[in-house]
Amino acid sequence: MEFKTLQSDMIAAMKAKDKVRKDAISSLVSAAKKVAIDEGVRDNITEEIVNRVIVKELKTVKEQIDSCPPERTELKAEYQARYDIINEYAPNMLSEEEIEALITEKFADVVATKNKGQIMKQVMGELKGKADGKVINQVVTRLCQ
Repeated sequence: MEFKTLQSDMIAAMKAKDKVRKDAISSLVSAAKKVAIDEGVRDNITEEIVNRVIVKELKTVKEQIDSCPPERTELKAEYQARYDIINEYAPNMLSEEEIEALITEKFADVVATKNKGQIMKQVMGELKGKADGKVINQVVTRLCQ
């Protein structure tokens, strides 16, 4: 996701007076700016940084939905709306089958060791931001058995 796309979508939401959408996109924009400043690339916010921020925000909102008490329906609906908006911008994640195929193809020598820690170390560098860490962990565990 391009940073400029996020900014233009935020402006469009402001013009449409869509507060929920504007707030969700605004949180992504500010988080991306913060990460860029922390990494020393203030003026050059890459697509990789934006995607990383979107995935992190998506996980955070998912945790909020899961931990929200059932009787707080309006709060849960607000979190769900925010999740749905952020999910529109989320990069497509690899499926379990795609992850397994990639691991067995690219990391066959490491998989042969059956050392889960070693495999995870190698694979996470390659798949960071492209696949969910939990799914990667499940695939690696299955391959190590």
